[in-house]
Amino acid sequence: MPTKIFLRKLLFITWTVVTCISCKSTTELVYINVLKPAPVTIPAYVKSPGVVNRTTINAQNKAVDVVDKIFSLEGAQLDKEGAKSSVSGLADELRKNNRFGDVKELGELDLTTNAPGLFSAPLSWETVDKICREYHVDALFSLELFDTDSKISYAATPVSLKTPLGNVPGIEHRASMLTTVKTGWRIYDPASRSILDEFPLARDLTFSGRGINPVAAAGALINRKEAVKEVGAQAGQYYGMRMIPYRTRVTRDYYVKGTDNFRTARRKAQTGNWDGAAALWKKETTNPSRTVAGRACYNMAIICEINGELDLAIKWSQKAYEEYNNRLALNYIRLLKNRQAGNELLKQQETE
Repeated sequence: MPTKIFLRKLLFITWTVVTCISCKSTTELVYINVLKPAPVTIPAYVKSPGVVNRTTINAQNKAVDVVDKIFSLEGAQLDKEGAKSSVSGLADELRKNNRFGDVKELGELDLTTNAPGLFSAPLSWETVDKICREYHVDALFSLELFDTDSKISYAATPVSLKTPLGNVPGIEHRASMLTTVKTGWRIYDPASRSILDEFPLARDLTFSGRGINPVAAAGALINRKEAVKEVGAQAGQYYGMRMIPYRTRVTRDYYVKGTDNFRTARRKAQTGNWDGAAALWKKETTNPSRTVAGRACYNMAIICEINGELDLAIKWSQKAYEEYNNRLALNYIRLLKNRQAGNELLKQQETE
């Protein structure tokens, strides 16, 4: 009796595994390149933006900032130089964007922050209006945060030192420094009295040095200013790209099993002959089997999306779900409608 029970259990487990494998192999992935709207939409009337640096610490918070720099091992000019590079990096990136006419790098002006290492309260609209009128700009791209925070660690390792008297045992000191560079941006639109974007960004830099004593090891870390300036410039450039639509690759499942036509269509799809595959799938949309017909309707939605026909893709996927209860179609409808909404935003960004 125990043997029979064991065999039944084994048979059930085997059937379950085979069924799961079969379910997984009924579909394959296709990769589609799609154009996504820019994360930030800039109104059409913004043609001449100004880029400002608001990272100077105001007088009331200078003492706090000095203490912060001592404990975080920052150089006196490290934040200042890095912030300047970040503003220049953003201005350069915006100049590459054809939608802007004249991009003005305004520098520090008299703007300050009262929150070292954090986002300050937004600028008043009176201040924003004054700057925009004085410098003839339509909007302000403001660097509101630039902060470097460093942590250093030491290790001593036994080594063999070469001397005129031969190799002698010694200790090599190694210093490692992790520097976190934090930036934060806001975009002020005076016409609509709205902040179009608020975006923080952080990046880690690692430096290391070695020497015969801790002082010599740490001395190898003092050249990090140029690296911080470079990261600052890259942060500005990266932020400028938030105004540009971008391409990304998405995956979709499509059915490869059901009838001989599905298997043949699979081979056609694998060679890039999607039109040939679609012709076979369309034949199966009238198959007497509800499962097969549902899969075929779903696959027709996939080919329509590949061809950029989102409205038709939604109709096919709706048919697959509403008439045949296809398990993949409902979620796919949501994905397609999200893409439709994204395309509407893309049209808006293109006209602007």
